[in-house]
Amino acid sequence: MKDLHTLFRTSLAGLRVLVLMTLVLGVAYPLAITGIAQATMPWHADGSLVTADGSHTTDRGDAVGSAIVGQVVDDERLFQPRPSAAGDGYDLLSTYGSNLGPLSPELVTTIEERKAEVAEREGVDASAVPADAVTASASGLDPHISTAYAALQVPRVARLTGLDQDEVRRLVEDHTDGRTLGVLGEPHVNVLTLDAAVLAALG
Repeated sequence: MKDLHTLFRTSLAGLRVLVLMTLVLGVAYPLAITGIAQATMPWHADGSLVTADGSHTTDRGDAVGSAIVGQVVDDERLFQPRPSAAGDGYDLLSTYGSNLGPLSPELVTTIEERKAEVAEREGVDASAVPADAVTASASGLDPHISTAYAALQVPRVARLTGLDQDEVRRLVEDHTDGRTLGVLGEPHVNVLTLDAAVLAALG
């Protein structure tokens, strides 16, 4: 009987700890962090949403995409993103890389096919196609392209939109972000905000 009483007391103590930790870590902490994020950086907290003209918004009804998630671009007049291995392309529910190694025959074939496609689209030799134009990022959701890939696309975008090449280059420069913290990675261009700027320039 005494052992049963001890077991009941310890079980009750464990249950109290479980309930307390659930309330603290499962309710109070998430609400506090959400409140801080909404108060200090609402745009980031709501998904870094962008409108058709490239401006920030927290209204999902006005949003055309997120600045931190890539998306398929169907308009051939606009800058194209890098390939995606996430589902059918930039699928948030299926985010991953291809998991194919550099010596994989499948990957080599895919890269060669993509390189030929990009070279034909941009009117350049296949050797001029940068790596990020033919390879997906690890997550498959990267919204950025390299400055080299953006520069490669400038003549086509200018030709198909009727904009001056210098104006298109200026738009690329305006939407180029530097290295993270000044030292990490390479300068990169956000495709969504750049394409929004191109469309805005077309009126």
